[in-house]
Amino acid sequence: MIAVVAALAARGGKLLIARRPEGRHMGGKWEFPGGKLEKGELPEEALRRELREELGVEACVGRIEAAIPHSYPEKDVLLLFYATEIEGEPQAIDEAELRWVAPDELAGYDLAPVDRLMADRLRGVVPD
Repeated sequence: MIAVVAALAARGGKLLIARRPEGRHMGGKWEFPGGKLEKGELPEEALRRELREELGVEACVGRIEAAIPHSYPEKDVLLLFYATEIEGEPQAIDEAELRWVAPDELAGYDLAPVDRLMADRLRGVVPD
């Protein structure tokens, strides 16, 4: 099983989502930003590193909000979602596109399967 971390970054009542570049696993799908843990890395460290590399921001990683296992045909993943505060304005460095969206707008995005499960849990609970 592959461990993956994702940021639940909220600003002004909206959540940050990223569209995966074409040609990658789940290319074109939207997701909460993050990535895989590297060997020996703690989840919080991995999330800070991923956000720095992919979005060019520093992050304060808070508590874990959910741990959701999922089986794809080619691999099993455990996605760990963390409440996260980001400093500065994120840039799509290693993502195709970024958007801040209200939780009730997430239903209109083609989210990756595990991100869809998390989005369904978040409707109506994101603070301003």
